[in-house]
Amino acid sequence: MKRQHFLKSLSGLSILTLLPQSAFAKIPSKFKGDLKSKIIRDKEGELLNVIGDIQTHKLMGSETNNQIVEWVDDVEPGVGIPPHIHTKEDEIFRVIKGQIEIMINGSTTVLEAGDTAYAPKNIPHSWKVVGTEKAKMITSAFPAGIELMFKELADLPAGPPDFKKVSEICGRHGITFIT
Repeated sequence: MKRQHFLKSLSGLSILTLLPQSAFAKIPSKFKGDLKSKIIRDKEGELLNVIGDIQTHKLMGSETNNQIVEWVDDVEPGVGIPPHIHTKEDEIFRVIKGQIEIMINGSTTVLEAGDTAYAPKNIPHSWKVVGTEKAKMITSAFPAGIELMFKELADLPAGPPDFKKVSEICGRHGITFIT
């Protein structure tokens, strides 16, 4: 079917936009699934200080059937994550504000607002806020699970991190730092 013909065939469905939202409340349960929808406002979420990476967790694995976890990094210039490898999850980084220097598999570039990077598991990557302003970045990891590691790291005592302890926690979650 050609695109134009397909679009014309859908035009009769435009009447659906005139129906009240309550008309859709009777969707059969077989189409609803077990997950609950969620609206998360900009200032909402669970705030964690993960060794200087200020994260606001928006979606947790427990809310997505462990498919995805998503958080917002709100980070000062100079803060970043050293080169490491994930063995369990892929990550997507979307810069909202500021500049993030990202290295994926040995290739380094600077991401600016609107830019996105994908770092698959088993590929070395790192990131660092560059420039003079704070950066805001939405990070997604899939499947979920990494948020459990972040909670452990956020519970470490304040002050300079004990790299041996950090490496131990990360290692239990399938993440290895490259030195």
